[in-house]
Amino acid sequence: MKQFKTLLIAVALTLGATSFANAQSKVAHIATQELIEQMPSYKAAMNQLEKLQKTYDTEIKDMVTEAQGTMKRYEAEAQTKTDEENQRRANELQQTQRSIGEYRQDAMQKLQEKEVQLLRPVLEKARTTIQKVARAKGFDYVLDSTTGTGVIMADGYNLMADVKTDLGI
Repeated sequence: MKQFKTLLIAVALTLGATSFANAQSKVAHIATQELIEQMPSYKAAMNQLEKLQKTYDTEIKDMVTEAQGTMKRYEAEAQTKTDEENQRRANELQQTQRSIGEYRQDAMQKLQEKEVQLLRPVLEKARTTIQKVARAKGFDYVLDSTTGTGVIMADGYNLMADVKTDLGI
């Protein structure tokens, strides 16, 4: 009877350990920001955004230069103009400054919208590829190990090489 109890306890422990091992989730990690920055589509999107920003910067610089030239001309001619004419010119310069400010704000807003438009497909491609590779490798969870995301230590399996291979990077 004592041997039977020992055998029963051994079987129970074995079953418990097996159940515990099967209940464990497989977890991997990947630095998504690093992955995204290495994707060719991200680099192309950033180049396109940089060109657009340079275009806006050039246009704003030209507008400011033109306004400064007008202001210098008006200042030089101020002695020969009436007070009413000088006041009208001052109002015109203020309106020009407001227009430049509004254009700058509009350009920033358009630039942000373009960034969202260009990066959404890149981020979605990265996410779906990570998900696909993780499922193929049998992982239940994938943590983002990008610095500052809350993962303190990531010694588990790193999916970076597998995802880069799948993306052709």
